[in-house]
Amino acid sequence: MESRDTLPDKSAADLARKVRRHLLPLLFLLYVVAYLDRINGGFAALNVNRELGLSSEQYGLLFGIFFCGYFLFEIPSNLILHRVGARSWIARILLTWGLVAVCIGPRVMENAGVMYGAVTTMAASAGQLRSR
Repeated sequence: MESRDTLPDKSAADLARKVRRHLLPLLFLLYVVAYLDRINGGFAALNVNRELGLSSEQYGLLFGIFFCGYFLFEIPSNLILHRVGARSWIARILLTWGLVAVCIGPRVMENAGVMYGAVTTMAASAGQLRSR
């Protein structure tokens, strides 16, 4: 006699086949896109370091600050997005990024310290700052 928590062998095989057919290609595509996103920072470093006068260590720190902020604020941002709706949340993100870019844009080229603040602020504005 089967328990309620287990599936018959045929059902389990069908479920595994459906997962392999439908879910794994999507997960593979997401993995490839995430990988391309990570290596894109390396390509950007070729020009950014020269144009802003940053060392490779400073650029690495900036990139790390950005991804730490992105990681920390992404889940709360999605929870708020679910609560307030996509239209207002995306509009809020657009306005916040625009304001931050206008306020710090001319000063970013001055020194690396301002650049650290800019990247931190941009990472934080991606998810947490609410304009309500």
